[in-house]
Amino acid sequence: MTEIDLISHIEKDYILNLAKKGEREDGRGFDEHRELILQPGIIKKAEGSCLASLGETKVLAGIKVDRGEPFPDTPNQAVMTTNSELIPLASPFFQSGPPGEDSVELSRVVDRGIREAPALDMLSLVIKEGELVRVVFIDLHMLDSDGNLFDASNIAAVTALRTAKISVLDEEGNPTEDLIPLSMLKTPISCTFAKIGENIFVDPSQNEERSLDARLTVVTEDKGCICAMQKGGDGQFSVDEIMDCVKKSIKMGKRIRKTILDIAKKQDL
Repeated sequence: MTEIDLISHIEKDYILNLAKKGEREDGRGFDEHRELILQPGIIKKAEGSCLASLGETKVLAGIKVDRGEPFPDTPNQAVMTTNSELIPLASPFFQSGPPGEDSVELSRVVDRGIREAPALDMLSLVIKEGELVRVVFIDLHMLDSDGNLFDASNIAAVTALRTAKISVLDEEGNPTEDLIPLSMLKTPISCTFAKIGENIFVDPSQNEERSLDARLTVVTEDKGCICAMQKGGDGQFSVDEIMDCVKKSIKMGKRIRKTILDIAKKQDL
């Protein structure tokens, strides 16, 4: 057994015993998020950016928009790609090198929520069908990890997209100096739950994540419809528990979505 595994077992017993008393390590209620702070426009040379702080977890999202060929099977749609970087400076549990399973999963969950909502108006980003489209790059950088990178990354990415400005193209498809907002259809919001024993917490901290039996991420869009879900961990959720998480995700997502839309509105003034 490694030192990390040993610490994890000690933490799990401590957190489990707290949960049995209706408590959490940081004093939050089971359905209470940590403080969320959003700082758009951090990267001046990017089309859009946002630093999202969820408690001590900090994720920087950057949006770059280029031009390129569409995929052969979707000639009338723009291209979107999402990448995440888990650097050792952000957490002692991250390793340097090529993207690992955690990084790939994070990128896919964020990408799926945005893509399936759908958040971006992919048709409006077509320059010449079958030949030239806009290519939207979403880059996620973990600056400090204290749990729940899924929600912090989703919120950072969506806020960056909502506040992004892209160049107006001339008749030949070349960028001009005029800027317009990205055309957005919906605002998907991610809510992640951790199950430890019989207790389920929203927005798990790093210690809670390391001690969890199961994890569930639910992404909902503006009308409350589910656009993505991701299960993690070896434990299980009952159908009733899943439905309860969905209801809470809709409620919490509505509040976070309003915060993002209010910020985007201020950016447009």
